[in-house]
Amino acid sequence: MAIIEIKSLEEPGVEVFATLTEAQLRSRKDPQRAVFIAESPKVIKVALDAGYEPVSLLCERRHITGDAAEIIARCGDIPIYTGERELLAQLTGYTLTRGVLCAMRRPHARSVEEVCRGARRIVVIDGVVDTTNIGAIFRSAAALGIDGVLLTTSSCDPLNRRAVRVSMGSVFLVPWTWLESPVGSLSDLGFRTAAMALTTQSIPLGDPRLASIHKLAIVMGTEGDGLSHETIVQTDYVVRIPMSHHVDSLNVAAAAAVAFWELRVREDEPA
Repeated sequence: MAIIEIKSLEEPGVEVFATLTEAQLRSRKDPQRAVFIAESPKVIKVALDAGYEPVSLLCERRHITGDAAEIIARCGDIPIYTGERELLAQLTGYTLTRGVLCAMRRPHARSVEEVCRGARRIVVIDGVVDTTNIGAIFRSAAALGIDGVLLTTSSCDPLNRRAVRVSMGSVFLVPWTWLESPVGSLSDLGFRTAAMALTTQSIPLGDPRLASIHKLAIVMGTEGDGLSHETIVQTDYVVRIPMSHHVDSLNVAAAAAVAFWELRVREDEPA
């Protein structure tokens, strides 16, 4: 293993952990060089198990033979940058979670057809920009039976460092891609669509018509305004979560978890 001791904040090779923005890491003009940052040993292990390719590691010195030892053994001959906790915090601008960051190669984008192939429950994330919400939605999706995730291009990147960390690596477990066509186009793939929104036409989440749908896409909207009228009119159903105490809505991540559980495929239903 190639261990490189960082002596200053200008050490060549550490730009990926320090000065590059999320947009620069994505490198749209040169996808072959695009990377993302996975943080903490547990999340990095999930990514490695899912087949993601490591590029370099940034690790507190004490973790080389500690929490990061297993990761280092699995990563092969990649650069491992190390230093004292305080220096690494200055470099990255934050204290490392469990002392380890890993730059990993971005995978090639899947097609919508690939993500939806064989799926019975998918979620469409429309215009959600908060990284914490994106991470939480992915974690619930992985845990509660969602087979794939589609995001409109106005949504936050799931491989944003914070989104990856909040998801606890669940972004590596559920197939996902960008949806550039209207939500209504999912009918071509055999899906009925359910918009989670408050309108006069909304039906309750527990409506038996929803549970009986063979292939269902659950559409979740922005943190502030929810789904646009243009999106809602394209869907087959508009669905609300019944509330108490005059509360009108939940945070989008909380609402997603409730919807995923209620609309999951039951084990006794035919495939």
